[in-house]
Amino acid sequence: MSVEFSNFDDMLKAVQGLPALPIAVIDADEQHVLEGACEAATAGYVDPILIGDEKSIRSILKTITCKKQFRIIHAPLDEAMAEKGVELIEKGTVKALMKGHIHTDQFLHPILAHHLQGEKRISHAFLADLKTYPKLLYITDAAINISPDLTTKMYIVQNAVDLAILLGVTEPKVAALSAVEVVNSAIPSTVDAACLAKMADRGQITGAIVDGPLAFDNAISAESAKVKGINSPVAGDVDILVVPDLVSGNILGKDLEYLASAQMAGLVVGTKVPIILTSRSDPPRTRLLSCAVAALASHRMELEGSKL
Repeated sequence: MSVEFSNFDDMLKAVQGLPALPIAVIDADEQHVLEGACEAATAGYVDPILIGDEKSIRSILKTITCKKQFRIIHAPLDEAMAEKGVELIEKGTVKALMKGHIHTDQFLHPILAHHLQGEKRISHAFLADLKTYPKLLYITDAAINISPDLTTKMYIVQNAVDLAILLGVTEPKVAALSAVEVVNSAIPSTVDAACLAKMADRGQITGAIVDGPLAFDNAISAESAKVKGINSPVAGDVDILVVPDLVSGNILGKDLEYLASAQMAGLVVGTKVPIILTSRSDPPRTRLLSCAVAALASHRMELEGSKL
């Protein structure tokens, strides 16, 4: 039976002993990318194939003194790197893709073109481990859907809920965020948030408790909600924060990482296989944790015969 993880240390213990997940690292010729891949491989979470400029990759590997031996596929052009990764997925050589130093749009284009997405819209979910919060916090969507409409937000919520359930959260509590906690037609995100809550009530979003609109403070803090007179089953116990748009989600995620010292992991969801997507400036630890999350998700997907 799956159990909910209060932090990444607990999750890493669950990944220990699982078969290493074969992945393709797209555009691997960058130090942080290779350090993260090396650490994740050394820990036994993944078995990477490195795709990019072979000469550059080998040169960087020598500087980071990585003791692991990797298969390297020479593909110096961005388009060729991403296409090669998709080809390896389709052949069954690897079971996941990891974004390296390549730009996100160039990385995702062949994934969408080759229909590696599932039956739903794809989205992105950050997982954040904060010393000031008692469990892992999911943030979505901060990387793919720029200004999602209500239907897209419905898919974003469901994708994050499905991931959280896969990783052990029995009935995720979802906060649809806005600047205020009341519906105001002058703030469209409050209307969308209220609609998402009602959609969950009516079964259009399943497996979760959804409330909104909620401001960030009363989503995270039951005391804040009490002071403002908000009676919410989500307030103070939220699992998933659904942001109004990519900009606000990106700012929130990076604020937590850089100012609150959150440990972060990032996955694309709504896909047939785990897609590890982190920022090009993310440290090796973020890539290590993202690999561990992907390995656990892939293992449980195979057990359940499901998709992300």
